[in-house]
Amino acid sequence: MKLVYTGKTKNVFELDNGNYLLKFKDDVTGKDGKFDPGENQIGLTIEGVGDFNLRMTDYFFKKINEAGIRTHFVKVNLDDTTMEVKPAKVFGHGLEVICRLRAVGSFIRRYGEYIEPGTKLPSYVETTFKNDALGDPLVTKDGLVVLGVMTEEQYDDLKVMTQQVTKIVADDLEEKGLELYDIKFEFGYDAEGKVMLIDEIASGNMRVYKDGEYIDPLKLNELFFAE
Repeated sequence: MKLVYTGKTKNVFELDNGNYLLKFKDDVTGKDGKFDPGENQIGLTIEGVGDFNLRMTDYFFKKINEAGIRTHFVKVNLDDTTMEVKPAKVFGHGLEVICRLRAVGSFIRRYGEYIEPGTKLPSYVETTFKNDALGDPLVTKDGLVVLGVMTEEQYDDLKVMTQQVTKIVADDLEEKGLELYDIKFEFGYDAEGKVMLIDEIASGNMRVYKDGEYIDPLKLNELFFAE
């Protein structure tokens, strides 16, 4: 295997069959030794986090594939904490897509004068460029098209897929007595330009509440996989 990319929480290897292998790490983002999914730097290492992230990713990607939504997922190997994926190009230099079901976090910081915290939202989709130095700036559909990052059709597909995947995750969490407030995804596209869900679906990429109380991602892992 050839190492092609070293990421914060995963390393990427090229396989002989043309696919790629993602190696999940126990490193997590944070600051001053505290875990914070919103941070853009590695803060600490927590044993077992990579395994939890892979198991949740495996669980949801199988459901999403079964629903007929395009993803890069092929299979996982839980013994060595790896996931085989199809080749995919990222949009621009990397794009994050957030789906919001309630008004919290940065949404309230930006628009708090217009809406009360916790207000339900209609699967509101927003996109941000992955750029730590610029604070992951927001970008609109028109901006993405004008900048040549994607076509209008690709954006429309991305939005629909984001809302479909969010519903799958939210419905599953609801069955466990948990409520999804927002979730972050990454998308790319295949050789034909078709949009596909990539990366992972893990507790650190979502904001989940139980009985109105925020659930820490590490606690969410325990609740999600509780027998």
